[in-house]
Amino acid sequence: MARRCAISKKGVLSGNNVSHANNKTRRRFLPNLQNVSLMSEALGRAVSMRLSTNAIRTIEHHGGLDAYLLKVSSVNLDPKVAKLKKIISKTVENRK
Repeated sequence: MARRCAISKKGVLSGNNVSHANNKTRRRFLPNLQNVSLMSEALGRAVSMRLSTNAIRTIEHHGGLDAYLLKVSSVNLDPKVAKLKKIISKTVENRK
């Protein structure tokens, strides 16, 4: 499983541990990824994803998964999430 957020594309960064004696050793900064199930009102079911906490806050700020996916461009999304967006947008169009 890749250590990358499906929405925000946050991934692993690298840097140095620096000791008091100024010795430098390489280290990795891992993103804060959480396994979450977000409810899709258009699909009527929960969708499981591995998201960073920042992405979870962004989705909640926009009013839920459906509202966020309909606002954001498909170019910036993971292929699985882009496919989910396409399904949600078709479902919303059919209800109108």
